[in-house]
Amino acid sequence: MPATPRSPWRHLPNAISLLRMVLALPIGWAILAMQPRMALGLIAVAGISDGLDGFIARRYHWQSRLGGILDALADKLLLVACFLLLAWVGMAPWWLALLVCGRDVVIVAGALAWRLFIGPIRPEPSSLSKACTLLQIVYLLAVLVAASGWPSPPLAPLAMLAAVLCIASGLDYVLRWSRRAWVTWHARDPDSPR
Repeated sequence: MPATPRSPWRHLPNAISLLRMVLALPIGWAILAMQPRMALGLIAVAGISDGLDGFIARRYHWQSRLGGILDALADKLLLVACFLLLAWVGMAPWWLALLVCGRDVVIVAGALAWRLFIGPIRPEPSSLSKACTLLQIVYLLAVLVAASGWPSPPLAPLAMLAAVLCIASGLDYVLRWSRRAWVTWHARDPDSPR
């Protein structure tokens, strides 16, 4: 029988998301120390925690708006930190790291603008965004696997595909949320110029 939403354990998924944010520090240290195998192990722990917090939240009906935001922030923090640090140590190209960061800056800026001018926002990642995030993770893992001396997929095609998906999903976010903002804004003020 599922636990009630008022259970004292209801904040466990959020705590796991916060732990994943904290994991960015040792993962970053492992990358800077050129310890790719350690970074891979810590990223595996982060990946397991990502699946675990979602499973627990759904299983016991502990989903919340804060939980969705923390989960998304933890994922973004880990990805951005890994891309920037891998670029810093020369294991990933700067242009790709900046593209990934730029996309996330645009998304966060859009979410803040929505919150300020329209109201509360609930993260709704599209299929394209999920594919983009998945490919970014695959690329990061491939870089660390190659740096560990193990066989990995070719990095250059993965980087190009990650870049294409990054641009496409960024544009998709801007267009979808701009259209939604336009409709919401004019529904509130039907006399505003169209």
